[in-house]
Amino acid sequence: MHVVIMGCGRVGSTLARSLEDRNHTVSIIDVASEAFRRLGPEFNGDKITGVGFDRKVLVKAGIKRADAFAAVSSGDNSNIIAARVARESFGLEQVVARIYDPGRAEVYQRLGITTVATVKWTADQVLRRLLPAGAEPDFRDPSGTIRLDQVPAPGAWVGHRTVAFQEQTRTRIAWMDRLGEGELPHRESVIQEGDLLHLVMREENAAHAYRTIDRGPEES
Repeated sequence: MHVVIMGCGRVGSTLARSLEDRNHTVSIIDVASEAFRRLGPEFNGDKITGVGFDRKVLVKAGIKRADAFAAVSSGDNSNIIAARVARESFGLEQVVARIYDPGRAEVYQRLGITTVATVKWTADQVLRRLLPAGAEPDFRDPSGTIRLDQVPAPGAWVGHRTVAFQEQTRTRIAWMDRLGEGELPHRESVIQEGDLLHLVMREENAAHAYRTIDRGPEES
């Protein structure tokens, strides 16, 4: 892949080096040429000084042959404008913008621009570590409809099949961590002590799911 990045701060420079480590080509844009020092001497990509939503600058960065574009500067407005130019003017489908304002991030997500709301993401990570299991999900989709939760194997469900667990809780087990490895459940899978279940559920069903988990299985 060829990836164009706008913003050579800590996120942009780390992203650029990570992409190169995976054998992708990178062009990175920043208004301040001194920002490129963060890339280090081993960076082999193109460094373009300029405004990341300027079409001429983007063309110089290889946007016409790019497979993806990331706008990760420190400004929400600049990131959104650049993302829209990359998507609407150059037809790129893989476009990501970093947005600090979570409200705006949700709006642009619905418009088809993938956004990373850093403030909300960080707050969610802290909340997950402060509150009891199930109080905050690992992930919630931008519409707020679907959530992903980590749940240690409930004692009442140990020894019961994952199929019954899913049917009664109205959840899906995306995968289980067992003895340090991920495992995809199948029809004959049984919940074991020490398992960590990664549950996908609708937000509206979360209360029912946790009531059922706490109550234990209903024997047929």
